[in-house]
Amino acid sequence: MATDALAAPATAGRPPGNGRRRGGGTRANETVAGWLFVAPVIVILGLFLLLPILMALWVSLTDWNGQGSPFTGRVPFVGGDNYTRLFTEDGLDRRDFMTSLRNNVYYVAIVVPTQTVLALGLALIVNNRMLKGKGFFRTAFYFPSVTSSVAISVVFLFMFSSSGAVNNLLAMFGIDGPQWFADSRGVLHLLLGVFGLDTDNPPGALTGGGPLGLTWWDWLSGPSVAMMSIIALVVWTTSGTFMLMFLAALQNVPVVLDEASTLDGASRWQRFRHVTLPMIKPTMFLVLTLGLIGCWQVFDQVYVMSQGDPAKTTLTPAYLSYRTAFRDFDYGSGAAISFVLFLIIIVFTVLQRWLMAEREPAGARRGPWWRRRVRQGG
Repeated sequence: MATDALAAPATAGRPPGNGRRRGGGTRANETVAGWLFVAPVIVILGLFLLLPILMALWVSLTDWNGQGSPFTGRVPFVGGDNYTRLFTEDGLDRRDFMTSLRNNVYYVAIVVPTQTVLALGLALIVNNRMLKGKGFFRTAFYFPSVTSSVAISVVFLFMFSSSGAVNNLLAMFGIDGPQWFADSRGVLHLLLGVFGLDTDNPPGALTGGGPLGLTWWDWLSGPSVAMMSIIALVVWTTSGTFMLMFLAALQNVPVVLDEASTLDGASRWQRFRHVTLPMIKPTMFLVLTLGLIGCWQVFDQVYVMSQGDPAKTTLTPAYLSYRTAFRDFDYGSGAAISFVLFLIIIVFTVLQRWLMAEREPAGARRGPWWRRRVRQGG
């Protein structure tokens, strides 16, 4: 009682709450300290990332030729003309841009699924507990990813030359290999030729017109033989990196889930489909997103191996942007191509995220999802 009586006067005049001042006190100091810690990063990103992006956006709205500063009144301001030439105005600019989009669409459609499946397969192999020499195989599979892309591109130029190792290997089986980096024929056209279609005289319905400045026959050509060589290079060099990502995800899958599904009678395929794949779905999204972004930004292999030739069948938007700006000195159009490419990447990334989002079916029964799938026959 005496203690309570002595303590009461000391607390009688304090405001209700946790005993801290209303001005913020400790929390205000923490906020200031937090901003001080992140300020250097914000300044660096602002100066070397955000500011150059805004400068490039301004350049895309001008007709700057690289002479002097693009931020003076002497540089003509053209507004959206650089963008409209790519989509609405008939001419070489639109045709080259649409050709590069067609090439890149085929490139993405082949590289992203192939490298993802190959990386996941390699990760499953090296994650096998019965495999001996795991360290060697992991290093061997990952080694192409840490090698210079320019050096590997030069090696592939020798391998795919007319007298290179690839054609010599094909000759052992009686196959006359093509001139890989000089062959502009589309592989779909070649496939149609195997089935008897005269590709030199295609149907008039496919050559009379088409969307965005290209005929339907051009859109349906498929990647060229030269582009397939670049695709083989990229798949080989990127699968190792994604293999490590999948390997880390596989090692985090609880063994108890796999064992429980085995006891419930699930086959190896059912365990992989209903246990392993859902558990590594975040990594799958990461691999697909990085692969998609990397494929739309492909540049160095094209620059070293083909520079858009033959007949512009290896031309990509990234390389077209470089060529337009730094060779043709049309920096406004080159910057406009870069921003269109940026929007394409954003749209595909958002679409991919929506497609891979978790969707619980209506009326789903409670219980372990893998056990439900196994009982239903998966």
